[in-house]
Amino acid sequence: MPLRTRRQFTQQLAVASAALAVPAVSWARVLGANDRLRVASIGTGGKGWSDLTATAASPYVQVVALCDIDESKEHLGRAAEKFPDAKRFTDWRKLLDAPAEIDAVIVSTPDHMHAPISLAAMQLGKHVQCQKPLTHTVFEARQMRLAAKKYNVVTQMGNQIQSHEAYRTAVKLVHDGVIGKVREVHSWQSGAMGWMLVDDQPGGSEPIPETLHWDEWLGVAPPRTYLPKIYHPFNWRAWQDFSNGQLGDFGCHILDPVFMALKLTAPLTIRADAPPINREVWTKWSTVAYEFPGTELTAGKTIKVTWYDGEGKFPPREALGLPEKYALPGSGSVLLGEKGSLVIPHVAMPQLLPEEKFADFKVPVVPARDHYVSWADACRGEDKTTSHFDYSGPLSESILLGTVAIRLPRTTLSFDADKLEIGASPHAQGMLTKNYRDGWQPKWI
Repeated sequence: MPLRTRRQFTQQLAVASAALAVPAVSWARVLGANDRLRVASIGTGGKGWSDLTATAASPYVQVVALCDIDESKEHLGRAAEKFPDAKRFTDWRKLLDAPAEIDAVIVSTPDHMHAPISLAAMQLGKHVQCQKPLTHTVFEARQMRLAAKKYNVVTQMGNQIQSHEAYRTAVKLVHDGVIGKVREVHSWQSGAMGWMLVDDQPGGSEPIPETLHWDEWLGVAPPRTYLPKIYHPFNWRAWQDFSNGQLGDFGCHILDPVFMALKLTAPLTIRADAPPINREVWTKWSTVAYEFPGTELTAGKTIKVTWYDGEGKFPPREALGLPEKYALPGSGSVLLGEKGSLVIPHVAMPQLLPEEKFADFKVPVVPARDHYVSWADACRGEDKTTSHFDYSGPLSESILLGTVAIRLPRTTLSFDADKLEIGASPHAQGMLTKNYRDGWQPKWI
């Protein structure tokens, strides 16, 4: 699939920016304190099921529409059984054809469909909760942020661990200056990539099940034949056309408390080390080094944040300065501060090191929030979200810049966030966006 040229990309960005001045056409209604939020769920299996049921736990939420490309009992069938009064769809475009009937949309699809669906919903004035990573490309993430602002809708990205007491407590420890200004950060995910079943696109095809709407599942992605288990329902994470690999899957969780604690913005440079990559699947390991502008919480004018992923991959012990007896969690972050270090496991309470220095320190535990119900309450004017697109958009941009660097290993890429331009490689700029299948092109703002 050909990539955009720099000129095409710049023209596209200019059109999008100019469109911010155009008034929004909105079907949104004003909700009173006792009104129920009418929610549509797009993607009802897997994570979509937990997103839907956790949001519907609010007594002020009414599930009015369900959409899934898979009508089997594990997907749309199960959701329809739990919410029998909700209308059922297999094509999200048809669901949005009656915008006056819904107030808000949950988007829990594979990565490649996040932006096309979310943007269409926001353009109708609908509040949006969208799974992480927020989008499939950097340009889409910028579009999501701008659209949320333009259409004045309530948004939340599905990095729900942000609302866990462990991550909230870790952020407070840094903000309180317990470890002093932070000099460097190392973050990692060392688990196996169970969804990496093959190294390239396999040949052949099998009959599409009667319950599966394959063309709608492909959506904006290029056509390919159906094979069971290779793509749907879970192993799409291996494929570049549908996902952002291990960094995309876990980065918006593990790097989230780092961003929030240090108030990071956009990286200045990104450099990755990874094995050679083909056009189809993601690599089995990577290391991505980011350099961010410093903040009032960091020790220098810039701060280095390094990401490691792959089965058994950890930061080098000598870089961490931690006691030899200390066993790193399977995934998490270490923030190296001037007064000590903070380990933020994924997901467990943070730990201050060295232990003897902080032995008498009582960690102030910050209570958890309900990531899902708080979004529903915010849509009703009763709360505020914490992972709104004005925050999660830039976080996602940084994560996705890492996936660009993985495709161009051992190349230092400079990034100009204001211009949305990436330097040092003629191919990198085109990787900030992508082409879309005919008939599926999103409507940019």
